[in-house]
Amino acid sequence: MFDTVSFLGETLHRWRVGRSTYLAHVERGARLMNWNLDLPDGTQRDVIHWPEISTYEGFQSVRGGNPILFPFCARSFDRGDIQFWRDAGDVRRPMPMHGFARQGRFALVRADDTGFSAVLQPDAVACEAYPFAYEFTVVYRFASASLTCEFLLKNLDSRPLPWSAGHHFYFAAPWEPGRTRADYRLSVPASRRLRQDKFGQLVPGPELPSVDSLARPEWVDTLHLGLASPTATLAPAGGRSGAITVTIGLDKKAPPAPSATFVTWTQGPDSPFFCVETWMGPPNSPEHKIGLHHVPPGKSQSFVVEVALAT
Repeated sequence: MFDTVSFLGETLHRWRVGRSTYLAHVERGARLMNWNLDLPDGTQRDVIHWPEISTYEGFQSVRGGNPILFPFCARSFDRGDIQFWRDAGDVRRPMPMHGFARQGRFALVRADDTGFSAVLQPDAVACEAYPFAYEFTVVYRFASASLTCEFLLKNLDSRPLPWSAGHHFYFAAPWEPGRTRADYRLSVPASRRLRQDKFGQLVPGPELPSVDSLARPEWVDTLHLGLASPTATLAPAGGRSGAITVTIGLDKKAPPAPSATFVTWTQGPDSPFFCVETWMGPPNSPEHKIGLHHVPPGKSQSFVVEVALAT
């Protein structure tokens, strides 16, 4: 079932599906804020972290939930200058960090017991940065122990639409009392690890095994490509239950597109979250072209991810 709740004078949507509760601010960035799970002992586990806030000021930058990254992820550059990109017509345009959807306004299209869909309402900043005719829709589907989120980009223009969007899931970690990050393992089945330098170029990243302790500092700010499998896993060590799987696409057996990227990041060693992000490609795709996708005029493309919980 779903209902609405008032929070700081605005309306949030809430879904209760089995033991899971999902909370979202649809109009502000189509932002999933929190996912928590009722445990058998009567307590709750946060799967997706959300901190306490007392104002909507800076809402788009809150370290929690799942910010929507569109049309491009992270830092865009044009010839070494940050927060710009150059389009196919050789025109330099501005591009905010992570694009403009996370701070954009969305119109609710549908909300029912299964989830919601919402369409971006481009403002002046969006139109200057991305001057195309398009429809960008975010669709969430909620289940008792999983969610899927689909991006749908429809090209209403006469020119191809470039995009390389993504998610920024803030997973609560550690999620068991008395545990630290060293009590968890992260698995990312990548053959290449990269980072982005201060000029926006992709450079070699750290050497990492496919599975290692979540406390390992080399996970932070690393791009993982060349994926043998579409699924990354965050799990307790020692076979304890409660693992989180993050999957790019709906086919869990086939490798994803060569440019598909997992990003692992956290703010600090004591932060109550660890991010396992799913991107269509690495950052700055309009410049280096890796992971840059194009939607032909009159056509649509989608990008789907699933987050599932082993209960």
